[in-house]
Amino acid sequence: MNLKNASILVIDDDQDVLTAVRLLLKTEVKNVVTEKNPQNLRWLLSKDAYDVILLDMNFTSSINTGNEGIFWLNEIKKQRSDASVIMITAYGAIDLAVRSLKEGATDFVIKPWHNEKLLLTIKEALKKKEAKTTLVENGTAASVIGKEFIGDSEVMREIFLKIEKIAPTDANILILGENGTGKDLIAKAIHQQSMRASKPFVKVDVGALTESLFESELFGHKKGAFTDAREDRVGRFEMANGGTLFLDEIGNISLRQQAKLLSVLQNRQISRIGSNELIPIDIRLICATNVSLAELANENRFRKDLIYRINTVEIIMPPLRKRDNDIVLLAKHFGKMYSNKYMKPVADFDKKAIEKLLSYNYPGNVRELQYTIERAVIMADGNVLQPKDLIFSPIEIPSPSQNEPAELKLSAIEKNTILKVIEKHNGNITKAAKELGLTRTALYRRLSKYDL
Repeated sequence: MNLKNASILVIDDDQDVLTAVRLLLKTEVKNVVTEKNPQNLRWLLSKDAYDVILLDMNFTSSINTGNEGIFWLNEIKKQRSDASVIMITAYGAIDLAVRSLKEGATDFVIKPWHNEKLLLTIKEALKKKEAKTTLVENGTAASVIGKEFIGDSEVMREIFLKIEKIAPTDANILILGENGTGKDLIAKAIHQQSMRASKPFVKVDVGALTESLFESELFGHKKGAFTDAREDRVGRFEMANGGTLFLDEIGNISLRQQAKLLSVLQNRQISRIGSNELIPIDIRLICATNVSLAELANENRFRKDLIYRINTVEIIMPPLRKRDNDIVLLAKHFGKMYSNKYMKPVADFDKKAIEKLLSYNYPGNVRELQYTIERAVIMADGNVLQPKDLIFSPIEIPSPSQNEPAELKLSAIEKNTILKVIEKHNGNITKAAKELGLTRTALYRRLSKYDL
């Protein structure tokens, strides 16, 4: 919807705020209504329909918890479930912003605001409302985020809803999930729906950075700071200033690297290698890892204070095998994409090909499905993909040793351990048995068992 055609309702107990908003919006929108008393909300909503409602968080000067705003937000939703509500608050706490979004608010603004920022927030709210209306009118619940993130399963609907709520905030996000589930696409989707969408989105695979490159890559360096520093270099934090910094594979960085990262996130400033100048940074941080939260919680591996710093909100990406409804949807999307790319007349999938797609376990997740469909389109002889065209990646098939029963694996471990200890002691059975915690007789029995 065009802003010029919008009808806006503003509820705030501060007459100065109401006057300022009315003066700002009267030339920008079709209709603007202001109200000091939230008790009149029900009557106003029954009388007219509003495209966007601006609602203050606090109406009692001595109470600043935001509970009044949450109460009236819920009342609005009871009467108009599709209402697009932007919360107004003088308190920029992330927890309060996230709370209002969880309760159904579309976005929030912090007093005092810049007029351009307020207008942009209202425009974004109108866009979101129009997108939702279009989705309902088209009779489809399939959701597409960004260019390629597609999902219609219940678990993905929940993730899309979560993104819609957290994207407008500056909350730090931790995305968890197996390799190939699309964590980087989720990070981009959050950025694209945030207030920083027009600013840079900078991705860094921190898990691939060596100790020596970590600081230079993230924080930059001055010319001559070390042997190969032939010129000044801007780090990724500076590149992302004003926008979003996405640190991929965060679970693979060392404790030393974690300490340096924590210091920067706490102080919100960096200094390039070879310089004492402190440079303030303004970034929204998104991290991702294929390591589970339980593994990260092991302080021998990852600092808990850093986990709390990067994990205001977490998103757990499900493996493709738990997204049954999405497999065919994604396969057809990739089929169309690669048909266009390679100019092959592939129009559809044979029924048995669909059955084959649904019966596979996808250890490589969406990435494996994508490459499978790309290969199938390239190799297909006709315009309908057949089961024979779908060849799943051999690198994802477990090796025979991975399929061995646990007892066989344990036997191999015991045999190799005995061999190593005996070699260590140059064949001295007495010393080997002592190190292994066995009697000489028990060790001889095992040597006989393994034909050693």
